[in-house]
Amino acid sequence: MVQLLKVHGSENQFFILDQTQLDTQLTDTELSQLGIQLCNPENGILDGADGVLVVNTSTNSEALAQMRVINADGSEAKMCGNGLRTVSRYLSEKYNEPSFKIETLEANLDVKKSADLAIGVPAFSVQIKPISFEAKDLPFSYKGMNEMINEEVPEFIMGQTFTSIAVPNPHLISFVGHINEKELGILGKTLNSPNEYFPEGVNVSFAEIRGDNELFVQTYERGVGFTNACGTGMSATSLAFALLHKDKFTESDDISVYNPGGMVKTHITLGNTKEQSDIHLIGNATFTHTLDIDEADLHSLNLNKFDIKSTGEESLYQDFVSEIVK
Repeated sequence: MVQLLKVHGSENQFFILDQTQLDTQLTDTELSQLGIQLCNPENGILDGADGVLVVNTSTNSEALAQMRVINADGSEAKMCGNGLRTVSRYLSEKYNEPSFKIETLEANLDVKKSADLAIGVPAFSVQIKPISFEAKDLPFSYKGMNEMINEEVPEFIMGQTFTSIAVPNPHLISFVGHINEKELGILGKTLNSPNEYFPEGVNVSFAEIRGDNELFVQTYERGVGFTNACGTGMSATSLAFALLHKDKFTESDDISVYNPGGMVKTHITLGNTKEQSDIHLIGNATFTHTLDIDEADLHSLNLNKFDIKSTGEESLYQDFVSEIVK
């Protein structure tokens, strides 16, 4: 038998699959199909998810393990900040280590256990990098620009400015007085369909500045659609906030970032160049269910034979969220 976990960071929902448990690891095709089938809420497995987080043996000695991110549409993301927190907790408990590195597609990232957000709400701090503003790294194409920082793009939405940052997932960020979910959805769908601006798609976030070091962020996520929270999106938005709204930003303090799934903290340390800045994402790592299945059924995608048990953690997380007055 193999045990999967249903987990979330700020209600950004995932399944964790530790392939080191398996006699035979899933192929990339099998992982893609597993993501599509397992995450589809219509298949009735715990209301689906935004992706599958795959734990593998690291390819280098510096990292404790490797994390891969399979989106709900079967594509692979370079990184996932909310997911990284949950994998960090899983590995921390598996190996009894409070701090270590995790290998992702583009970098080995520092992670560590943080103080619980509330009773029964474990939290982890994870590093977000590498950072790039260059068009080739997102990639994007608009009027020959090498960077898009606080630029008006009327082809997107009239009267708004946009900033593009790769962390390393590509993000398009706009600070607004009030989030118009309909406009966010239309722009997100447009830029994640065949288009001339972001040929590989992009995560689109609208953000409200609610006070000093305080944001509300909503994201239309590439490969997912609307999500309760996007860790790299909140991280990229926090960096854009620190760079563009210095009158509201205090570097010595954490930034409180609220989202439809709850809240996280980010900590931004600006570097000598904006790419040398340091981002840490701090938030919950909640395990809601265990799912046991025979390995042969996992390979054959016979996913109606899960033995599912609740951990009881979700009610504690919801108690925490209910105390957030926003």
